[in-house]
Amino acid sequence: MIHKTADVEEGASIGNNTNIWHQCHVRKGAKIGENCILGKNVFVDSGAILGNNVKIQNNVSVYEGVTLEDGVFVGPHTTFTNDVQPRAINIDGSLKKGLDWKLSKTLVKKGASIGAGSVVLCNLTIGEFAMVGAGSVVTKEVPAYGLVYGVPAKLIGYVCKCGKKLGDIYLKGKVKCGFCKSEIII
Repeated sequence: MIHKTADVEEGASIGNNTNIWHQCHVRKGAKIGENCILGKNVFVDSGAILGNNVKIQNNVSVYEGVTLEDGVFVGPHTTFTNDVQPRAINIDGSLKKGLDWKLSKTLVKKGASIGAGSVVLCNLTIGEFAMVGAGSVVTKEVPAYGLVYGVPAKLIGYVCKCGKKLGDIYLKGKVKCGFCKSEIII
């Protein structure tokens, strides 16, 4: 389903059963998997890649160079960046164009969740099933199952695939979730 107010450019790849809601803009060259949900006013840039079963809440910008693997959740008002040294102009004062900057990439791995209002800087990876707390500014790598929050975001502990907190940053080895009984290795 693509809402009538959404702008999906020709050349964008959209998987089956994906819902694109009000005022979304999906650029040509964007790749969106199956069974995804893009909430109101989501922007997906050319070159951005979304896996299957990705859920993006309202007012999120996913820029070129960002890859969201299968099952990623992105809370409302989250922004991803793709330029380490952003400038509008070159040294000579001329307006920067496509070839005047270096694209930086970001990878959000399977099952990770990013809370509302977060900013994710580029050149980093957020690990599988990691969780970023609302309002965080992610400036460095987040390990698999890591729980981070704050400005800048810091590793506070670990979470299970079900999202329940497992323990603090000193947790190591095989851990069993007290809620869903899943076992993971940290």
